[in-house]
Amino acid sequence: MTTVATSRPDAICAAAVDLARAAAVDSGGDAVGEHLGVQGEGDRLVTHSFAALLPGYVGWRWGVTVARASRSRTPTVDEVVLLPGVDALLPPPWVPWSERLRPGDLGVGDLLPTDPDDDRLVPAYVESGDPVVDEVAGELGLGRPRVMSRLGRDETADRWYGGDGGPDTQMARHAPARCGTCGFYLPLEGSLRAVFGVCGNEFAPRDGRVVSADHGCGAHSEALVEAPPAETAPVPAYDDAAIEMERRAPDAPEPGSAGDNGEDAESLGHS
Repeated sequence: MTTVATSRPDAICAAAVDLARAAAVDSGGDAVGEHLGVQGEGDRLVTHSFAALLPGYVGWRWGVTVARASRSRTPTVDEVVLLPGVDALLPPPWVPWSERLRPGDLGVGDLLPTDPDDDRLVPAYVESGDPVVDEVAGELGLGRPRVMSRLGRDETADRWYGGDGGPDTQMARHAPARCGTCGFYLPLEGSLRAVFGVCGNEFAPRDGRVVSADHGCGAHSEALVEAPPAETAPVPAYDDAAIEMERRAPDAPEPGSAGDNGEDAESLGHS
């Protein structure tokens, strides 16, 4: 690959390939590859490019800038740098920490300063828009330096409602009833009370966390297990051996019938 020159390279500096390579090897050692070309940077100023053989630096190159003084025919090395090529493998763009931060990143001992102009907060002497907060602050005349603004509460409500404690999860869709009707549901105070509460069931998956009133899970207080059917007395087994067999003539009357001899004798005796 030959680098495209932005100006006509100085002939003396462009010919100083060995000087440039020695300077590159002094910085990169065995990671200096073939000479890729030369680029004019200005009057008596050129940059020689060498392939970079460093692991993880695909497409990068060593850039050695060579210059010479006016009327001098001896060039000198100005600087050696590692530069990305057109197809170089580059890291992702740098993002400020405040934009990189994600929920759960804060660890023990970490500090997360809040911007003084954070629009999620307003000074405590400004009405927050939350009737409960404003009423208490007015009565006491004291309070926190800042409280959540209406925008901050709206963003919080949207985040909670669309999260794992909202109504659009698999758990909530298969629940027998909603959290708002559960005995373990502890409603929040303030303007969020109508929509959110905290789960107080230690066996529920959201115990101690915020849930929406229309969230739900299988640990609902009224999700009663159906009682088993009442037990009935067992039916005795039929035993053929317990039946007493009696032989009689085919034409003999049934015992106790009018044709039975015993009954005839008894009736004759009373007549």
